[in-house]
Amino acid sequence: MTGDIDVTTPVQPELEEELQKLGFVRPSGPGKATRGWVHPEIGLGFEVVGESPMGDTPDMVRLQLVYPDPAEPGLRVLSIEDMIADRMGQYASGTAHEMLEQARELHALAGTLDHDYLDRRIRTETIGEYGVEALG
Repeated sequence: MTGDIDVTTPVQPELEEELQKLGFVRPSGPGKATRGWVHPEIGLGFEVVGESPMGDTPDMVRLQLVYPDPAEPGLRVLSIEDMIADRMGQYASGTAHEMLEQARELHALAGTLDHDYLDRRIRTETIGEYGVEALG
């Protein structure tokens, strides 16, 4: 559904330095406009999109902690409701029509959702233009 993984961090220069050490590069040249980092061998990409998740609009207690290495600090991952709301906000902006379908697919695949929270987040991201009913 996406071409890269969006990351937020208050230490962007340090993160980008570590990505370079791991072999990630910034694509350049015609047709390669990106703000992100891609690993040329595996095609995995990361883009730093800010210092905090979605401008601190998600409920922070809904962020999921993931520990890929128990000896290292964990990662915080957005809730599925916030991912859906983000796509709805992009759709409502009029610049990314395909995001409605992505939001609907995430909604269909999600399983258990907090629909009250989801509706509130969609309305926030779309400035009241849409709610959960737009997901079909």
